[in-house]
Amino acid sequence: MTDFDLPEEFDEENIVSKTSIKRDMHKLQALGKRLTELKPNQLEKVPMSETLRKAIDESQRITQREATRRHMQYIGKLMRAEDAEAIQNAVDLFDASSKAFAQALHSLERWRDRLIEGGNETLSEYIHDNPNADIQHLRQLVRNAKKDLKNEKNTGASKKLFRYLRTIDDMDNETTP
Repeated sequence: MTDFDLPEEFDEENIVSKTSIKRDMHKLQALGKRLTELKPNQLEKVPMSETLRKAIDESQRITQREATRRHMQYIGKLMRAEDAEAIQNAVDLFDASSKAFAQALHSLERWRDRLIEGGNETLSEYIHDNPNADIQHLRQLVRNAKKDLKNEKNTGASKKLFRYLRTIDDMDNETTP
């Protein structure tokens, strides 16, 4: 076999360059850095192993620059064993500039508008989809928002309804793994 001959079991399609491997590792390290910047209540909603969670908690204690850099590399190494896509999706829900965050808000706005414009069927559909909702409180908020719309006033009832829908959505996201 000469220097230019390749073994028969060699598969060109499965070649991964060293550059692409490094690029992927840097992406994982950047995602790990974003995890260290989240608030504790947000971190609870991110699916990750206990080892990674402890490393992120430890990063809050480290203040020296070189130690922080090495610790970020360690977090990047731990990220290789994690489900990076699930973590990225969870982090995107907290990032106001992400598409996932915007889509979640638009979905809640559509529900608010449907509840205000619709009848009991729409309310029943929402309650069926979100069993955590306080039915009596939700009905009162919808009633007040409809009253504002009918009287062409703005007492903030629509905004209160939206906030409550967002609270319900947050509660549902906490219970869903």
